[in-house]
Amino acid sequence: MLKTSWVASANSAETDFPLNNLPYGVFSVGDADLRCGVAIGDRIIDATGLEAAGILRADPDADVLDAPYWNDFMALGPKVWAAYRAKLQDLLAEGASEEVQDQLTTYSVPMSEATLHLPFKVAEYTDFYAGKHHATNVGTMFRGAENALPPNWLSIPIGYNGRASSVVVSGTDVRRPWGQLKGPDMDLPVFAPCKRFDIELEMGAIVGMPSDGPVTVQEADDMIFGYVLLNDWSARDIQAWEYQPLGPFQAKATATSLSPWIVTKAALEPFRCSTPHRERVLLPYLEEPGPMLYDIPLSVSILPENAEKPEVLARTNYREMYYSAAQQLAHHTTAGSPMNVGDLLGSGTISGPSKDERGSLLEMSWGGKEPLTLADGSTRSFIEDGDTLTLSGAAQGDGYRVGFGDCAGTVIPALDDPYKRG
Repeated sequence: MLKTSWVASANSAETDFPLNNLPYGVFSVGDADLRCGVAIGDRIIDATGLEAAGILRADPDADVLDAPYWNDFMALGPKVWAAYRAKLQDLLAEGASEEVQDQLTTYSVPMSEATLHLPFKVAEYTDFYAGKHHATNVGTMFRGAENALPPNWLSIPIGYNGRASSVVVSGTDVRRPWGQLKGPDMDLPVFAPCKRFDIELEMGAIVGMPSDGPVTVQEADDMIFGYVLLNDWSARDIQAWEYQPLGPFQAKATATSLSPWIVTKAALEPFRCSTPHRERVLLPYLEEPGPMLYDIPLSVSILPENAEKPEVLARTNYREMYYSAAQQLAHHTTAGSPMNVGDLLGSGTISGPSKDERGSLLEMSWGGKEPLTLADGSTRSFIEDGDTLTLSGAAQGDGYRVGFGDCAGTVIPALDDPYKRG
């Protein structure tokens, strides 16, 4: 049920940011310094300002929101996360005193006037391949239906270590990459701009507590601070040449875009749901103690450079994942690898069972064999320069929604010559 706030815009059934949500981000206004903030309706509460004024502090003895990221706050642990959120909800709830309302209004800005930045410092980034429909579609294209899934896929969350340095916030342009390309009729590769650039509709889980050694699925779930929308931009033709035998490398290094608000695990609790049916019994360390996925409708849309409005290409749901973020994190620790505050886990592409639920253009166009026809009459097999791709998502409650804000990026042309000097 909707929790009502004295911030009137937070009570709309259409807002992504009701009192039930209160996601965390980083913002700036004009040339001012970056500050930690909390989204409520159409405003941003200046959490850095509240801390400095002594109105709301996570740690009574130290400033943890005086840096442009939420990592220091995350490191305080789940009890502090819960207490801070509860106090913030009290301050913003309908019925708060006029003094409180005046204080928080003073320490807030209209969202329309703010620039949003990455909400946390990404320590390390791991991307998984944990959506069964996506893995089946891609495997069918390349290996045939009988061998679509690798032999280990139903037993293990497959993943690879990506680049934390190229994680960017929504709204950041993405330049088409160069790389080695080799077509089926070529004896040797050429070095050229990517011709099959793509998106991947994913969720990102943010690790809020460190580990040193293996953790259980329940312990892993307790370590997760919150979630963001994630687009793992993919150069499919670069990937096709380089991925055997070690998997993606430069094909996934160009950029990974994140939505600007961290939706806390606490805000998503009402939307927990179980994973789909499993054909194979998992090893005990991967067994779930309860529902670990979330019912979050998701969509991807495209806005061509000269189009008037975007159009939706696909709709799916996070509940379609085969492995949850908690299982992925637990598996990540099995060999003893320490996890750090600010580690980012990409879910893997989220696709559903039908054609209009596919989370990548690779699947939507079936490897380019079935181009999409857009509203303006143009066609797409993969992304063209000037296209803006946007991921959206919000869990639907009773009279409210818990949203993430859009995750968008515009593809700009490749460099004329990346090695030209002078």
